[in-house]
Amino acid sequence: MKKPTTGPLRHFRRAPFFAFLTAIVCLSALPTWAQLVISGTVNDADGGILPGAAVTLEGTYKGTFTDANGSFQLTNLKPGSLSLRVSLLGYEPQTQAINLSQSTTVTVSLRKTAVTVDEVVVSATRANQKSAIAYTDVSRQYLNKLNLGQDIPQLLNFTPSIVTTSDAGAGVGYTGIRIRGSDATRVNVTLNGIPYNDAESQGTFFVNMPDFASSVSSIQIQRGVGTSTNGAGAFGASVNIQTNKLEEKPYAETNISAGSFGTRKVNVLAGTGLINNHFVLDARLSKIYSDGYVDRAFSDLRSFYVSGGYYTKKSFFRLNIFSGQEQTYQSWGGVPENLLKTNRTYNVYTYDNETDNYQQDNYQLIASHELSRNWRLNVSAFYTKGKGYYEQYRPNDRFSNYGLPNVVIGDSTISRTDIIRRRWLNNDFYGTVFSLDYNSFGKLTANIGGGWNNYQGGHYGEVIWARIAGNTNIRDRYYNDDATKRDLNLYAKAFYQFSKPLNGFVDVQVRQIDYSFLGFNSQLQNVQQDAKLTFFNPKAGLTYVLNDRSTVYASVGVGHREPNRDDYTQSTPESRPKAERLIDYEAGYKLQTERLAFTVNGYYMTYRNQLVLSGQLNDVGAYNRVNIPVSYRAGIELEAGARLAKQLRWNVNATFSRNKVRNFTEYLDNFDNGQQESRQYSETDISFSPNVIAGSQLLFTPAKGLELGLLSKYVGKQYLDNTSNVSRQLNSYFTNDIRLIYSLKPKFAQEIAFTLLLNNVLNELYESNGYTYAYISEGRVTADNGYYPQAGRNFLAGIRVRF
Repeated sequence: MKKPTTGPLRHFRRAPFFAFLTAIVCLSALPTWAQLVISGTVNDADGGILPGAAVTLEGTYKGTFTDANGSFQLTNLKPGSLSLRVSLLGYEPQTQAINLSQSTTVTVSLRKTAVTVDEVVVSATRANQKSAIAYTDVSRQYLNKLNLGQDIPQLLNFTPSIVTTSDAGAGVGYTGIRIRGSDATRVNVTLNGIPYNDAESQGTFFVNMPDFASSVSSIQIQRGVGTSTNGAGAFGASVNIQTNKLEEKPYAETNISAGSFGTRKVNVLAGTGLINNHFVLDARLSKIYSDGYVDRAFSDLRSFYVSGGYYTKKSFFRLNIFSGQEQTYQSWGGVPENLLKTNRTYNVYTYDNETDNYQQDNYQLIASHELSRNWRLNVSAFYTKGKGYYEQYRPNDRFSNYGLPNVVIGDSTISRTDIIRRRWLNNDFYGTVFSLDYNSFGKLTANIGGGWNNYQGGHYGEVIWARIAGNTNIRDRYYNDDATKRDLNLYAKAFYQFSKPLNGFVDVQVRQIDYSFLGFNSQLQNVQQDAKLTFFNPKAGLTYVLNDRSTVYASVGVGHREPNRDDYTQSTPESRPKAERLIDYEAGYKLQTERLAFTVNGYYMTYRNQLVLSGQLNDVGAYNRVNIPVSYRAGIELEAGARLAKQLRWNVNATFSRNKVRNFTEYLDNFDNGQQESRQYSETDISFSPNVIAGSQLLFTPAKGLELGLLSKYVGKQYLDNTSNVSRQLNSYFTNDIRLIYSLKPKFAQEIAFTLLLNNVLNELYESNGYTYAYISEGRVTADNGYYPQAGRNFLAGIRVRF
C-alpha cells in the first residue's frame, strides 16, 4: 500500500474534487438570455395532441417536454438562427429551422414511424423525465468513442457515482463495477428488458460477452432503487442495456485496435437494412486478446451477434442470438501488500493452464404489437446456456478433500499429493418477460408487466490428474451440487399529470423466489434444501416543473434482495441469513439553459439486514456473511455539462457521500488459543464505499472532425472491510486520460474514425480493489491484505471504417 502523500503534492491531489465542486457552482451562475420565447404545440398527423414529446434546440442544452395538452415553451432565448428538434418514441423526429428575431409560436406535426421502433420493449423498465429518480442515458455515439476492446464497466467509468476495477489491470477480462458503493451483485442488469445477472451469485460477468458494446444502441444507468425491472439484484442500481436498433439502410463496419500489453481487437459488423420494408438482418463477429497488466493474466475472447427482425407498422419480431467464449488466466489472487512496491504485476499462480474457460450462448425472441392507439403489448422469451470450468493446480493437497482414499505403498501411508482439478458450472436459464403499455395521450400513462424465469445450475468438480494417483480414475467427480431457482415478478406503474407543472408516479412490484439447493441441515448433513421468499417493492414520486429551465423532483422506493448461493449452501436453516431491505429517498433539481445543463440529486439509502463479512464462523465452520441491523448511505450527486465556448465543452460530475454501519462486530481468529475474539465498532464506513467520486471530460474541437479530450477520474479512499481501519484500506487515486478522435467522410465510406487513447498519462500507481484477512497472532492483530493494481501509463489506438 502506498504511503499517504504529504507536502505540496498532497494539496495537488486533493485539488480535483474541490475544482469539480467549484466548477459546478460557477457554471450554474453562467448568464442567461431573458429576451425571446418560442412556444407551440406538437400534434400527430391526425391532429391529436402528443404529450411527452422532447423539444430541444440543437447544439445547446436547452430543452423541454410537451405537457398533457401537447404544449411547450422555451424562454430566455437570444436572437439568431436556431434549429428546433421534436421527437417522441414511435414517431419520426422533426427538425425545424427558425430565424428568431421576435417571440414566436410554432405547430409541429409528427408522423408515426413506418415501422415499429425497438425502443418500445425497454420503455416499461426505463426511467424518463417524470420518474423522479437519478439516471444517466449513455448513447452508442458515446460508447464508440471509448470502445477499443475494454469491457462495458470500463466504458461507463466516467458516469456519475461509478467505480470500476479490472483483475488483470488493463480493463480486459474480468472487470467489476460499483455504483454508489453497491457491488455487482446488487446491480440489476437487463438486456432488452431480459435479466442477465447470474441467478445464484447475482453477479454480472461481462467477460462472458466480449465486445458486446459494439452491438449496443443505448444504456441507461439508474442509481438507487430505480424503477421496477426484471431479474435479481435490483437493489442499489440498475443497468438497462438495449442492443442494436433498426437500421433502415444497409451498412458494413470494421473496427481494428491495438495497444499496450499486447491488447488487440478486431470486429466486423454488417446489416442488410430494411428489405421490402419488413425484413432486417444484423451480424457481428469479434475477437479480443490481451496479455494483461498482471503477469500471465491473459484474456482470449471471442464472440458473435446475429439478429433477424420482421417489422410492420404496428408490430415487430426480433430473434437475437449472441455468444461469448472466454479463456482467461486467473489473476484472482491479487498482489500481497508487501510486494506492491517491488512487484506490482505479481501473480501467485504459475501453473501454465491455471485458466478460466467458459462459453455462454444467449437466445432472445422479442415481439411487440400495437393493440390500439393507446395500448401496446411486448412479450419476450429467452434461453441462456452456460458451460465452463476453471482449472487449478493444488500442490500437496489432501486426498480426503476429494473423497479419495490414502495411498499405501509398502509401510508408508500417503495422505497428500499434487493434484489438478477442474470446477465446472453447467447451467440453463430460461423464461419470459412482458409488459402491457398504456398511453392516453393525455394525463395518464401506465405499464403492467413482469417476468418468470427458471434457472438450473449444475456444479461439479473433477480431479483430472494426481502425481500419486492410487486407486483413482481420470475425471473423478468429487462433488456434484445441483440447484434450481424460480423467479416470478409482477409490477404496475402509472404516471399521472395532476396539473400542467405537477406529475406523479406510483410503481409497485411483487417478486417471489423459490430456490432449491444442496445445503446443510441441523445435523450438519448435506441434504437438499428449499427457500421461499416473497418481496413487495413499492415506489412513488412527484415531479414539478418550475419553468422551461427548471424542474424539481422527489421519490421514495423500497427494494429487497435475497442472499446468494454461498449464504445458503454454507449454512444451516438455523444460521441462514435473512434477506436485505433498502428504503431509498431521492430528491433533486434540474436546470437547462442554452449553455448549461446542471443536476443536483440528494439521496438517503437506509438498509435493514445488509449482508457483510464479519469474520465470524457459523455452525458449519464457514466464514459466511451475516446480517447487520442498520446501515445507510447518504450523499449528493452533482452533474454539469457546459459549452464554455463554441469549440469547448465540459462534462463534469461529483458524488460526495457518507456510507456508514451503525454498529459492527468483527470476529478475529486467535491463533494463540484457537478461539475467536470479537471487537465492537460504531459508525464505521461501509467497505468499498469512497466518500468522494468525481469524473470530468473536457472536450475541445479545434477543427471539423477533430476532438481532443482530457478525461479525469478521482476516487477517494476506501476500506477493505467494515472496521474503518487505516491498515486495511485502498488509497485515493486520481487518473487522467487523453483521447484524440479524428473522423472524416470520404466518398467511398460513410465515415472513417481514428482514435488514440492515452490512459493514465501521469502514471498514477493505484489499486482499485482488494481484500483483507485479519487475525491475532503472538498477541497482536495482523491483517493480510491483497490488492489489484491497475495499469500505469498505457495506450490504445484504433480505426473504425463504416460503409
